[in-house]
Amino acid sequence: MNNIVLVGMPGAGKSTVGVILAKVLGMNFVDSDLLIQEQEGKLLKDIIKKEGLQGYINIENQVNRDISVENTVIATGGSIVYCTEAMEHFHYSTKVVYIKLSYDAISKRLGNIRQRGVVLRDGQTLLDLYKERIPLYEKYAHITIDSEGLGMEELMERICIAVKGGQV
Repeated sequence: MNNIVLVGMPGAGKSTVGVILAKVLGMNFVDSDLLIQEQEGKLLKDIIKKEGLQGYINIENQVNRDISVENTVIATGGSIVYCTEAMEHFHYSTKVVYIKLSYDAISKRLGNIRQRGVVLRDGQTLLDLYKERIPLYEKYAHITIDSEGLGMEELMERICIAVKGGQV
């Protein structure tokens, strides 16, 4: 096992569980959303406002595609699955773990999704986004962890078992 990339909807717990996972496995941790903000010198929502959705996705693709680390847990933004080059880079060089969570759970966890820098087209609802992204997460994932009803510790344990080759 070299790197672990966490994918899933906003609010699925990628960043939170990623930090815990990295500590438990003795790995480094990178949040690609923070790398984007650092590179651009702006919050995600401000990048989206200035660059538009496709402009943001182009930046997200470039930042994630260029991540070159070892022994690292990488938490990605939910829109990473629109970034073909980045996802192919991750798919062939890391273990991609999809943290699956129901629409109801996601919608309860998220407050103002535009404040979070969630990539939504005009008129698109969270449910539309959910239905659009799920097949993409499933396409790229090596491992899918159903996190419904799990606390962060339980989720982290299931990911640990799965990436070490055990059954969940």
